[in-house]
Amino acid sequence: MTKQTFSIGELAKTLDITPRSIRFYEEQGLLNPDRQGQNRIYGKKDKVRLKLILRGKRLGFSLAETKTLFDLYDSHQNSRVQLEAMLLMTEQKRQHMLQQLEDIQMLMNELDEVESRCKEELAALTQGKSA
Repeated sequence: MTKQTFSIGELAKTLDITPRSIRFYEEQGLLNPDRQGQNRIYGKKDKVRLKLILRGKRLGFSLAETKTLFDLYDSHQNSRVQLEAMLLMTEQKRQHMLQQLEDIQMLMNELDEVESRCKEELAALTQGKSA
């Protein structure tokens, strides 16, 4: 049975990212493809890791946080330590996002007030001209 492999171009196209992004993740120590001369050969593990990197990015995790999880996974036979770390990171991310949501709501309320005052003053000016 042959091992499924991908070139950097194939992997980039499959995941809808640029080869440059893949090389960057490799430079950051998140991917470690095999090499044949100058060519990078990516396996199924690299594809899974790349999907996890992209998912973590969508969820707001930094590359350092993602690397921490990968390092935990690589160094521990069971996934308990990794899962505990992921739960902690998730809770921290959730708290941060809740704070951001609260901040956004406060800004929206302020914008509503400013908009309301502007409309009232504009209406008063408009009425004053026609009187």
